[in-house]
Amino acid sequence: MKTRLTRLALAAAGLALLPGLAQAQKSPPNNTIAAQAEQVFRSAFRADNPRYWMTRLDQDEAMRLCSQYRDNPPAKVRAQIEKAQAATIRYPVDGKLIGDWKEGEKLAAVGTGGHIGFIQPDPPGRVRGGNCYACHQLAQKEVAYGTIGPSLQHFGKLRGNSDEIVKYAYDKIYNSNAFTACTNMPRFGLHNWLTPEQITHIVAFLVDPESPVNKD
Repeated sequence: MKTRLTRLALAAAGLALLPGLAQAQKSPPNNTIAAQAEQVFRSAFRADNPRYWMTRLDQDEAMRLCSQYRDNPPAKVRAQIEKAQAATIRYPVDGKLIGDWKEGEKLAAVGTGGHIGFIQPDPPGRVRGGNCYACHQLAQKEVAYGTIGPSLQHFGKLRGNSDEIVKYAYDKIYNSNAFTACTNMPRFGLHNWLTPEQITHIVAFLVDPESPVNKD
């Protein structure tokens, strides 16, 4: 009987703590602790690292706000992020937003590029890919794809290739945060991971009727 009462008391105490734990998870991180953690993190890197490597640790304003609100900012901040990110989008000099779908198919499948370090860095000239299949289904013939993002199979067949759809696809690839603040999708154009021309090729892969995304 005594053991049962003890268990009930412990259970009641645990339930009483739940609201406090939930509130703690929603609260912003302690600034002092966060600063100490970042210092420990940064000090773990070699002192002779090239400066441009270390810039990858620096957050821009959108990243800072997303971190501050744990990827769930209030509506006003969300709108602020999306407006600022939309202003960063740049277009090809010739104004054409649809490139070569065959080149886009290659870029969508390539996951290399951006490897830095002293052990196995990328060789000079290695093309950076979009690695689109890591998160999306695209061409039916590719059976290895991720599901973090929505399926894009038949993207053009379902949506068409109007100017509005083409611009939407280009803008979304260039800077996804212009549409959904704090999304997991990379901002491929903002940090020059892909060039505007490369983005037009991926757009073509999505909307061209002859692309395997739409033809299969």
